[in-house]
Amino acid sequence: MNGEGAEVTVAQITGKGGTARALASDISVAQGCRAVIENVMAHEGRIDVPCNNAGINRRGNLLSLTPEDWRLSFAVNIDAMFHLCQAALPHMIEAGGGAIVNTASQWGLYPAPNHVAYNVTKAAVASFTQNLARDYAPNKIRVNAVCPGEIHTPMLEAGVKRSGRTIADLDKLVPFGRIGKPEEVAALVAFLASDEAAFMCGSLVEITGAQAVA
Repeated sequence: MNGEGAEVTVAQITGKGGTARALASDISVAQGCRAVIENVMAHEGRIDVPCNNAGINRRGNLLSLTPEDWRLSFAVNIDAMFHLCQAALPHMIEAGGGAIVNTASQWGLYPAPNHVAYNVTKAAVASFTQNLARDYAPNKIRVNAVCPGEIHTPMLEAGVKRSGRTIADLDKLVPFGRIGKPEEVAALVAFLASDEAAFMCGSLVEITGAQAVA
């Protein structure tokens, strides 16, 4: 996890009157994931809404991708989610329920070229989400996923620079006329975490500006 980035987010939250605490951990390994949940339980006493948002994008098709990039993509994009949920679920079941929100991608539903590791791991996130929803709905644990399209994040900016394109080029690919903003995805996550989404469980919610259906 990006510890510096987390501290910036904490400052933004506390600056607006909220409360937050940052914790850096290597979630590509099981122990790092368990440490996160143990820390939350030690400090907060409960865990209500885990949001699995960590992800990396190692670009390439099958012949250009290295085995190391393939394994790292799975470690961060799907293994971390497995270990974090496995550690959190017993506490949520004991508490009587909760909500889990995962970050998948439109590319997990509609694969893009030359992103085989990202596409496959995000498809796994979508399937993982629906499997957990089916298994733990009886425990009043709602599990849903957001499936963003092109969102203006640092990861996307880095990819755009490497490709020689611009953000304006990506805007033209979206029927809505622009790529998405991180705060728009955050608003959807907040909705799925809230009681307003009380009957949503097992949903893969696309937020793409209609790009996926263009």
